[in-house]
Amino acid sequence: MSEFEPTSPHESIPGPEWSGSAPIAKQTALQRARRSLAHRKSRWIMAATAMAAAIGLSVSLATAPSTTAVRLPPATTIVGGSGSGGGASNVGAGPLSGGGSNARSGPAAGGASGTVSNVSTSGFTMTTSAGQQVTVNEASSTTYKKGTSSPSASAITKGEPVLALGTDNGTTITATQVIVTPPGGSTSSSAAKVVPFTRGAPTTSKQLGQIPASFSQGSGTIVSGTAANKATEAALAAYPGGIVDRVVRLSNGEYNVHFIGVNWPHHVFVTKSFKVVGAL
Repeated sequence: MSEFEPTSPHESIPGPEWSGSAPIAKQTALQRARRSLAHRKSRWIMAATAMAAAIGLSVSLATAPSTTAVRLPPATTIVGGSGSGGGASNVGAGPLSGGGSNARSGPAAGGASGTVSNVSTSGFTMTTSAGQQVTVNEASSTTYKKGTSSPSASAITKGEPVLALGTDNGTTITATQVIVTPPGGSTSSSAAKVVPFTRGAPTTSKQLGQIPASFSQGSGTIVSGTAANKATEAALAAYPGGIVDRVVRLSNGEYNVHFIGVNWPHHVFVTKSFKVVGAL
């Protein structure tokens, strides 16, 4: 047996002996090293925990759905009805939205007046007094009127002043009725009242006549049929040059005829008896 092997399980191999202050200094150094390592380890753990929390928060914010409420304007219904002159129904599609724009979600009853610039087998184009080009599509159900007579589509010739009533989709009108040489119309002296659209020019803001007390931006119900045609005809006779893209009945029974294609007016107000009383 070697002299360095233990004689029993309870004996240990003796190590070199330290005398004086050497063991104490070594122990102190070891304790300091251990405390330093423990301190560093603690800081690493804290930093890793903070980083994990920050990453988790970022992921949560990125993936969590927004809780911001979106307030939708109340919808109003569209009133249908048959077009005048035995034509097809002029029902504007979709609800009228609020928010101060009287916006529509689809074609609606309207019309335009102007001078015929081109004739085709499917319809014709005309130019309004404000310089807007309008395409008019005709159908077998389209009716025609000239004075007291009811001519055919052949009455539509180049250079003829006309009024087209029907379903408007921007600058395209599907006509239910075409009136040749309408009263007032594009040659009326009142055309000077309309401010033509000029790209880049600011919108004209002025008010003429009476504005119904019940009017507010986005209010009313889009209508079609005979009432819409009569209101459109009255508005275009007083202010030719615009394109009517919808007629809105207000709560007092009067009408707000909405114009596009001009800088002014945008709203022409017509009474229940179809008399123009104001513009905005």
